[in-house]
Amino acid sequence: MELTRLIVKGGVISPGELREVVNMAMDQGLDSISFGSRQDIIFPNGFKSLDKEKLGKHHFVFPDQKSGNNIVSSYVSTDIFRNTNWLTGNKFLYILEQFKEQPKLKVNITDPKQQLVPLFTGHLNFIASEHEDYWFLYIRLPKWERMEMYPILIYSWDIATFYYEIEKIAAEESMGIDMLFSLVSDALETNNRTIDKPLNIPFYPFPYYEGMNRMGIDQYWLGLYWRNNLYNLDFLKEMCDLCFDCKIGKICITPWKSFIIKGIPKDRKLEWEKFLGKRGINVRHSLLELNWHLPVAMEWALNLKTFLVRTLDQFDISTYGLTFGISEYNRDGHYFTSIVVEKNELPPALESIKIRDTYNVLFAKNFDPNTREYLVHSQDIDKLELPTILIELSRKYFDELGNSVPETNENLQKKEKPKLDIYQCQECLTLYNSEYGDETQGIPKGILFTDLGEDYCCSLCEAPKNTFRILEIIKN
Repeated sequence: MELTRLIVKGGVISPGELREVVNMAMDQGLDSISFGSRQDIIFPNGFKSLDKEKLGKHHFVFPDQKSGNNIVSSYVSTDIFRNTNWLTGNKFLYILEQFKEQPKLKVNITDPKQQLVPLFTGHLNFIASEHEDYWFLYIRLPKWERMEMYPILIYSWDIATFYYEIEKIAAEESMGIDMLFSLVSDALETNNRTIDKPLNIPFYPFPYYEGMNRMGIDQYWLGLYWRNNLYNLDFLKEMCDLCFDCKIGKICITPWKSFIIKGIPKDRKLEWEKFLGKRGINVRHSLLELNWHLPVAMEWALNLKTFLVRTLDQFDISTYGLTFGISEYNRDGHYFTSIVVEKNELPPALESIKIRDTYNVLFAKNFDPNTREYLVHSQDIDKLELPTILIELSRKYFDELGNSVPETNENLQKKEKPKLDIYQCQECLTLYNSEYGDETQGIPKGILFTDLGEDYCCSLCEAPKNTFRILEIIKN
């Protein structure tokens, strides 16, 4: 189904901007909007193209246009869920502001300690390190078979610069991570840092993100979720006015078809609760219902979720810490939930015959989607068999929980053989090969050129370190 999308950079939108969007939708006779998995806003097919003056600074992607890519960020999680101590909401906003042009590739900018926003669903995934203002970068360009780690840490204020350079280079030719690193290093003078320890992604249960919750001493945050993902425009307009009145500057969209409002003053909490009550808004769905990721505007997926949730509820099954996804078979291959239910494609030869749909069930290794490794549990299952399979997997999750340390990215990194490098002096063409080091200056084998002190100089002509240029990265 072709839908109109509004790109919301980082999932962050002001009440004023949202109200403008609501007014546009109302002018076209719509009564609701939806939210997408990349923190964007989705409109029904009836949304018509607008002239540039009416669009203003809003970036719409209409069905007849090439799909634009949104920047996903975990700004929504700051101050309300676990976070890396140096990573504040203001830093997220500053980084997002550096992206002046609409990206052609998918970008994720996330904190590894939160669980609400997926880390690895972009083409470029910037993930905060333990070093203040430095980020890991994991890349999987559209034609790459697997994700690769960029060999240096990226400085916060260089993230957008790095992105646009990679976008430009990747558009010109096909290449691997080593050549990409070499070309970007030649093109940019940036404040990078050597990776001294691998990325560690702790496993935490999926958080409850709905309702009115305390935030600090004198504020609250509110999470709103509607099971049909059709948010009433009259409600949203009145809510934006209430945000203005409470001096709330940001509304945050989640990847779970919901949104969060942070910074509700303590003395206005009752007013917000009254507003929700008058509108009949339910803000206490069970976690069993909140932890599902569905494709937008696909009625079959919503109906399947409703069937599964009701059945699991009848059996009083706990799914605390787990997340579930429903997808068409091989839709994009990039999942971010613990358990995935795939709907199989009907063979063209059988399309004229009425036969029941079948499904495959996959689960992430250790039930942690950040491992990016999915195992097939069952194939070609009938809809009526799915609840039994999900109950079995839920029990398996709790049986294994705490019995062994999940194989995190840190464990995986330790298994990989370290990479070495070769640099060449541009004055006399002498090579520095980290596989051999530099015996003349007492540098042992295995020391990367980037780890050498700034006072290092060429062993032959004594040219300074900055005259060396990388030739290649080699695997040991």
